[in-house]
Amino acid sequence: MKEKIISKASELFLKLGFKSVTMDDIAGEMCISKKTIYKYFCNKEVLIEESTSMVHRQVHEIIDTIVEKNYNSIHENFEIREMFRDMFKNNIDTSPIYQLKKHYPEIYQNVLSHEIDQCTQYFRANIEKGIRDGLYREDLNIDIYVKFYYTLIFHINETTVSEKEAQQIELEALEYHTRAMATQKGILELEKQLKKITA
Repeated sequence: MKEKIISKASELFLKLGFKSVTMDDIAGEMCISKKTIYKYFCNKEVLIEESTSMVHRQVHEIIDTIVEKNYNSIHENFEIREMFRDMFKNNIDTSPIYQLKKHYPEIYQNVLSHEIDQCTQYFRANIEKGIRDGLYREDLNIDIYVKFYYTLIFHINETTVSEKEAQQIELEALEYHTRAMATQKGILELEKQLKKITA
């Protein structure tokens, strides 16, 4: 039952926002009593912590699956962006990350510290792969570019209220990041990926 509650809560939090969803809403959606939820979670904050941990795990499992498909580094980044777009497609209003930072800053900081660690590893591996494949320049300072990119992405999510707008800016940031690193071969691959989005 605990896992079912976390799963339903996560779905509602991502769709409607962390602030607006109440324990009553979750109980109503699941056709259970609020008392049942409180049997497993002493308050909403604990449920939010468990839910964000579950979403975090799911996101990184999907990223690992995409990485295992062994696309080239630029294609890989666009596939991951598509995954995030699908994940938040039902949320066209407030960005969940923005809401989390605003209303539950301690939980947000906790999520952020885990995310930065994992994103740093992923971004580094992606850049190294791109250099090996001749899509990114060999003279890049990898540490600096990793830091640039996660600072850019987290800043967008922290400060953009609308999820739809955040996704649009993230696409621009991905193009900006890729162009800054790309060789001529990389630029051709980038143009190919951008065309697929507008097609």
